[in-house]
Amino acid sequence: MTAAGEIRVLLVDDQELARSGLRRILRRRDGFVIAGECADGSEVPAALAAHEADVVVMDLRMKDVGGVEATRRLRRSGGHPPVLALTTFDDDNLLADALRAGAAGYVLKDSPAEDLIRAVRAVAAGDSWLDPGVTARVLATYRQAAGNGSGGRPLELLTPREQDVLRAIGRGLTNAEIAASLVISEVTVKSHIGRIFTKLELRDRAAAIVYAFDNGIVVPG
Repeated sequence: MTAAGEIRVLLVDDQELARSGLRRILRRRDGFVIAGECADGSEVPAALAAHEADVVVMDLRMKDVGGVEATRRLRRSGGHPPVLALTTFDDDNLLADALRAGAAGYVLKDSPAEDLIRAVRAVAAGDSWLDPGVTARVLATYRQAAGNGSGGRPLELLTPREQDVLRAIGRGLTNAEIAASLVISEVTVKSHIGRIFTKLELRDRAAAIVYAFDNGIVVPG
C-alpha cells in the first residue's frame, strides 16, 4: 500500500468498458489508486514490473492469455501481489481453475460496488474473498478440480481456539473480523491460521474453507 494507506490496484480486462466501470468504483477518495491497466493476461508481468500494485483484479476470460493462465504464471514467478478474479454465474469450472492456479478469491461481475470494494480490501489485507451467493456451488467444483485432499487430516489436531478460527474462515470472515469476534489481535489470528494450515496440510485459505464445509464446521446457508 502507499504511504497514505491507499491500495494500488492493477486492472486486467480485455474490455475497456469493464475497466472504465472498475475505475469508477475503485476511486481515490475511497482509498484506491489504479496503478495500471492491462487488456490481456500476457501484459501483466510487464505492468507489475513497471508499477507497484497491492492487488491484481483479473478477468478470467480474455482473448490471448486468460486470467487462469496469467494467475498461474504469476504464482510460478513468486513475489506477486494477490489476485482477485472476476467471474460470472456460469463460470464455476473456470473459477475453480482460478482458485487452483492461486487466486486469492473472486467477485461476481454483477456484484454491488460495495462488494467489489470489500473484496479488494480483503485481498489486499491478505485475506480471501469467496462470494457468498455461489459459495456452495464453488466449493463443490473446487473439490473436484483442485484435488487438494481437504478432508485428509483429522479436525482433532486443532485446539478449540484454532477450531474457532477455522469456523470463522469458513464463514468468510476477514482476519480483522475474526480478531474482533474472538477478541484477539490480528497478529494472533495470523498465527492461528498458520498453525491450522500446517496441522491440516492445507495449501491456502480457499482449501481451509473447503475443509470447514466438508467436515461440518460450517454448513451452507
